[in-house]
Amino acid sequence: MLHAGHPHAAALILGRAKLLEPDKASIREALGRALFMSGRATRARREFTKAVALNPSDDYAHFALALACERTGQRQRALGHAKLANALAPGVSDYERVVARLSDPGRR
Repeated sequence: MLHAGHPHAAALILGRAKLLEPDKASIREALGRALFMSGRATRARREFTKAVALNPSDDYAHFALALACERTGQRQRALGHAKLANALAPGVSDYERVVARLSDPGRR
């Protein structure tokens, strides 16, 4: 559903899956992506936060949490998670760009 461009439908399905498997980080991460793509950044941030808590070494979950934090005005928290993502998976250009953007005090 996500890859087909239907984030709202994906969020519904993944929300049900979360009820069945509340401690499965991959479901939380996918639900966070669906919510983020649907414009529900605050709810996405909650799901990414849980995904990171369940799997602290997941670089993509940290990256996604950084984007959700940025979108909801939590710039310092976003920078911290972007740096963690970059440290966990060095050389990923998307991670590096977000760290650079969030590190620039002139960009708000």
